[in-house]
Amino acid sequence: MKPRVAIIGAGWAGLAAAITLSPAANVVLFEAGKIAGGRARRVPLDGMALDNGQHILIGAYRESLRLMRQVGVDPAQALASQPLRWHQIDGVQLHCPDWPAPWHLLAGLCRARGLGWRDKLALARLLTQLRVRRWQIGQDVAALDWLRQRGQSPALLDGFWTPLILATLNTPPAQASMQLLANVLRDSLGAAQANASRLLLPRTDLSALFAEPALQWLAGAGAQLRLGQRVRHIDWHAPPRPLVDGEAFDVVLIATAPYHAAALAADEILSAMLKAWQYQPITTLYLRFEGRVRLPQAMTGLQHGIGQWWFDREALTGEAGLVAVVISAAGEHDTLSRAALTARVLAELQQHVPDLPPLKASWQITEQRATFAANVGLARPAPRLGVKSGYLAGDWLCTDYPATLEGAVRSGIASAHALMQDWKKEHDANV
Repeated sequence: MKPRVAIIGAGWAGLAAAITLSPAANVVLFEAGKIAGGRARRVPLDGMALDNGQHILIGAYRESLRLMRQVGVDPAQALASQPLRWHQIDGVQLHCPDWPAPWHLLAGLCRARGLGWRDKLALARLLTQLRVRRWQIGQDVAALDWLRQRGQSPALLDGFWTPLILATLNTPPAQASMQLLANVLRDSLGAAQANASRLLLPRTDLSALFAEPALQWLAGAGAQLRLGQRVRHIDWHAPPRPLVDGEAFDVVLIATAPYHAAALAADEILSAMLKAWQYQPITTLYLRFEGRVRLPQAMTGLQHGIGQWWFDREALTGEAGLVAVVISAAGEHDTLSRAALTARVLAELQQHVPDLPPLKASWQITEQRATFAANVGLARPAPRLGVKSGYLAGDWLCTDYPATLEGAVRSGIASAHALMQDWKKEHDANV
């Protein structure tokens, strides 16, 4: 007997759960917006189709890559794959060859620019210590404090660790969890697979990368897709099964952002936990120039400035003259108007990129609560709700990772497996 499952939220977590459940359940997928993908989707803006943020993947994202293949996406075509390149135009430049760990990193460090030999040795020594400790730091502490205590110089903190923490955890280093950072390092720089640390940059918009093929696959598998339908209320105690806006389901899986999930879950323990959470923004500034912009790398960093990472969208996706500038976490940029921020970022580009064409247009997309703040010792909920037939999914539940696409996908899969395991136990007990 297949359960009738309501999945609320068609971000990457909800889509992963729906794909996993489809063979064994009758899935109804609700999405409040008209476009699936959650915080990794295409958005229409002033006649343009822009991503709501510039996401990247890495080779270690095995579950995301597996699901892409399952729904008909070829990662080799959809993603530009390259060896790990940490290229700051005014700072550290670390290019690792396609070698197994840890040799790829050691080779990259030997040839790195922007760091003296003493700092290279200190960085190599620290990563070796983490590997020996199996990437476990003991009691969690703030990343900045932990790194300082282990001999990381101001040059390393400013030029390598701070940009890395902001890019991966979207949380200021003084409050970011060192254990979460160690987990990220374990599955990327420290992974035994040679391709785990490879950068995978989307060649297409984010909706085409996964959400749209996933919806097509789900429709073909018999799932009901209800885009543009916001769920207002769940009656968890309606006999014999919960009601979603008055419609009966055997099981309900909430795969929304945490602040929406808390309202739907009607779980006091969850609500109390989430009230203590903080969130961090991500701003993406799109600049369209009248001609070709040639950045040093498709993904180029800036150590001294507001625009932390520049992405050459023409080289990646074929969008003529388009550059995406990503600014992670809260900072000075939040106090600037769009015009002032555009002027600052443009001046930074003009300083470092020769023969920059005139600016034609600009757009700004700011997700005020783009991710949860990956703070020290953050308590995170389990997939099973404190009510019968209720489950959660989302990047905020994947305790091994900060807020990432892979975390969302893994959470959706784990929640789907927990749901079916419980359903089978209940069904077997009633037979």
